Amino acid sequence: MSRRTDFLDTARVAAGLLRDPALARDWDKPSALPEFSVAGLAGHFAYQVLALPAILDGPIPPELPISLLEHYGRVEWVGADLDHDLNVRIRDSGEQAATEGPAALADQVDAAIADLAGRLPETPDRPVRIPFWGPWSLSLEDLLVTRMMELTVHADDLAVSIGVPTPEFPVSAVESVLDLLSRLALRRRGAPAMLRALTRAERAPGDITAF
Repeated sequence: MSRRTDFLDTARVAAGLLRDPALARDWDKPSALPEFSVAGLAGHFAYQVLALPAILDGPIPPELPISLLEHYGRVEWVGADLDHDLNVRIRDSGEQAATEGPAALADQVDAAIADLAGRLPETPDRPVRIPFWGPWSLSLEDLLVTRMMELTVHADDLAVSIGVPTPEFPVSAVESVLDLLSRLALRRRGAPAMLRALTRAERAPGDITAF
């Protein structure tokens, strides 16, 4: 399957979670993530889809795209404290996206998916940028991997927060996400830790997280 198809299928699964009645029930409660309400987490989750139409409508950045590993080496939120300005901004933007409630948020995501389903398959690969990252770009193909990572990881956060099963995402999308996360973890933790975690339970390290 193509990465565009994987992203759209992943977004549709995510949209289904936003329609779960448990989300509306727990909307104003704390989430499983520190400092995030359920509403704010849902807004941040939805943003991973909602950002795409505006990005595609924007001008093509002049710089050449960097690699995914270089991108995650530059973003300020990796390893930052909860009260870092960027993390505060991420939480605030999630709350802002959720201000109209769960039904309106789900409607916005459904509309964005419908728009993207008509455009993404025919959009050439090109540099794209999310402005608050910094002055660099990714290829559209790589951007879609970052959004699938955010959707699959935060789907679990949101499902745990509202007490429902974590959705099942397309296998090929999960493979792309795990490829990214394993490469980031390898860079952070080193080869022995990764190999032991995957093959030697008796010597496996307690932590091989990518971030």
